[in-house]
Amino acid sequence: MPAPVCLVTGVGSDTGTGAEIARRFAVGGYQVAMLARGAKSLKELEQSITGTKAYPCDVANLDKLVSTIAKVKKQLGPPRIVVHNAQRSSRGSLLKLDPEELEKNFRVSTTALLYLARETIPDMLEAGRGSIMVTGNISATRGKAEWGFFASTKASQRILAEAIAREYGPQGIHVAYFIIDAMIDNPLTRPVLAPDKPDDFFAKPNILAEEIFKIAHQNPSAWSFRVELRPSGENW
Repeated sequence: MPAPVCLVTGVGSDTGTGAEIARRFAVGGYQVAMLARGAKSLKELEQSITGTKAYPCDVANLDKLVSTIAKVKKQLGPPRIVVHNAQRSSRGSLLKLDPEELEKNFRVSTTALLYLARETIPDMLEAGRGSIMVTGNISATRGKAEWGFFASTKASQRILAEAIAREYGPQGIHVAYFIIDAMIDNPLTRPVLAPDKPDDFFAKPNILAEEIFKIAHQNPSAWSFRVELRPSGENW
């Protein structure tokens, strides 16, 4: 039997959360379809992580997203697990930001999730099982000054994920939303944003990936939907 398929969006640098998610599912026995805008970095990851395949795709381009999912199905098979990790954020004053930025954020966070669900759930229903994991942010639960364009689209993403869970959970599709309340430990951001913070202030990408893997494989008698993850040093 061929290995089951996991589709992951937002697979960026080798040290990012998306790459760690792809790595964890590959180690867990999945064929992993990696989607991201950067073709070069994706190809490098494909060469370094056994069991993965690169599919360059900007999920904001909905026609391209649909055709890419179709390509994954043809080459690897229907995804049993989908992890929507693609992110887009715009920070600034509501009076100064271009309103078009809100639309772009919404398309990546929410509309892309809708399309992922529409293109993969029918096969999951036929198989009698499947999982859709969505990596969110604490912004999905509250609005903050200068984060309105990001928070509003993450909140809509959370509500859409819950609607999918309520509609298709009884039919065997497990949907979970991860509220990540943390600055993620990444060599590209940590030295710039928080160079003086101790280790316990940061969330480790590989640990986040491990938790997502665990939730994706929960027994149906005890499914989680809203999962909050934060480092011990986070003030919440």
